[in-house]
Amino acid sequence: MTEPLVAPPPKSVVARALLILGQFSVATPALTISELSRSTGLAVATVFRLLGELEAGQYVERSPRGRYRLGKRLWEMGLLTPLHARLRESALPFLLNLQYKSGETVQFAIPDGAAALYIEKLTNEESVPQQSRIGARIPLHATGLGKAMLAFSKPEVLDEVLAQPLKPYTPNTLVDPDSFRQELHQIRDRGYATSSEEYVPGSMSIAAPVMVGESVQAAVALVNYRLEGDLERFSEPLLHAAEGIGRRLRDMEGLDFPSLHAPENGIPEGNATAQG
Repeated sequence: MTEPLVAPPPKSVVARALLILGQFSVATPALTISELSRSTGLAVATVFRLLGELEAGQYVERSPRGRYRLGKRLWEMGLLTPLHARLRESALPFLLNLQYKSGETVQFAIPDGAAALYIEKLTNEESVPQQSRIGARIPLHATGLGKAMLAFSKPEVLDEVLAQPLKPYTPNTLVDPDSFRQELHQIRDRGYATSSEEYVPGSMSIAAPVMVGESVQAAVALVNYRLEGDLERFSEPLLHAAEGIGRRLRDMEGLDFPSLHAPENGIPEGNATAQG
């Protein structure tokens, strides 16, 4: 049997350092030198040397147990990304209000190819599965958030998802393409998606897309892990939150960092002249 070809490690120092940083994830937040050597294909001595330089710059830090994790310098840099400074901070007031009204866990995610990426979660001391933590990626077809995005996405996005078999995560996961298309049509009609134990056993959710024009920018969901109550009773405040986030994003178009540059009167600096 022919062994699969493995790409050789990159040669430049920058590419190798980025390769090391890229090994950290929600599933692997702390790694040893040996683990990093195996996952990157770099020699142990090379990993050791690069980690030393990254640690000196506070891009990684070493735990008391000798494992490495991402450092505070990367956290500071992450706060400057439009994903945080524009999208997350624009959404947060609406998410907080939605949690106050519902008392349920609120999740906020963005589309990321054939998956969705959690960028915010608000919960009332409720234990949540690893799959729903901030920074985790979830499948589009098996979650309320994902289905809300897909239902309002361009046809080619749905075609890309359906080009591969739909993975059954639980017995409730919808895996028939025709039935799945029919459900997305129903979601478009009512404006929100629902799910019940389709991805994580014991969970149920209701989700709505965040639209800017005809483009899906994100989705917001209410979730509980107790299979209690009827989440659809919160459909009105959920839709109100999604519409409010979309409106806020439209107001902030062209301004990547509203939290850094918006003046006290709330009018973006770039629009000051237009406001007279």
